[in-house]
Order: sequence, then C-alpha cells, then structure tokens
Amino acid sequence: MFEKQYLIEVARTPMPFGKYTGRALIDLPEEYLLWFSQKGFPEGRLGQLMALTLEIKVEGLQGVITPLKQSNT
Repeated sequence: MFEKQYLIEVARTPMPFGKYTGRALIDLPEEYLLWFSQKGFPEGRLGQLMALTLEIKVEGLQGVITPLKQSNT
C-alpha cells in the first residue's frame, strides 16, 4: 500500500532539472519516466518518487493523486 506522504510528495514535488523542470512529478509524461526506468532513476528521494510516479501511471491511478495537488492535507 502507498503511504499518504509519498502520494502527497508525488503530487507536489517539482521536477528539479531537465526538459520538464518545475512540472509536478505526477504531471511528467509516462514515456519520460519509462526512459528513466531504463537508464536509471536519480539517486535518493527524487528517484524513489519518480519510480513511484511511474508505478502509479502504469496502474492508471493518477486520479488518486489529483485531489492531493492543491489540498491542505
């Protein structure tokens, strides 16, 4: 099961570099995340969150994240 804090981070953490700088992780294209999964996700928390984001997208669960983007939880 996903922890709520991880889901909130996926919804609100901006991509810190690259073509999609500033875009929330959940808003990254699936193809971009798949590319990282093949080449290797960044080290640390960002990589973990990107891998989780890919898993959420592959499973079609983006709707779970949408309410967390602006919520004050």
